Amino acid sequence: MELTVLVVPACPHTAPLRERLTLVLEGRTDVTVTWREVTDPEEAEHLGMHGSPTLLVDGADPFARPDEAPSLSCRLLGLPSPDRLRRALARPGVC
Repeated sequence: MELTVLVVPACPHTAPLRERLTLVLEGRTDVTVTWREVTDPEEAEHLGMHGSPTLLVDGADPFARPDEAPSLSCRLLGLPSPDRLRRALARPGVC
């Protein structure tokens, strides 16, 4: 499983998400995590960023609302709980 975390510079949610992912991924050897800083709106749209941070699980954002447009912004809903992260990683595409 490939996780990609898209963040804007100085995002206040980056460190807390890193901590939650470390907790949730403990003991998992089947997961690779890549952190990517995004500074350009076109890049954000191309990557499918729905605010910072965006967690992509095998290229898909399991936490995006169906009508949510890509954007280079702060994610207004904040961070998913550790339980929601576990569910998203157990069944990619469904949380």
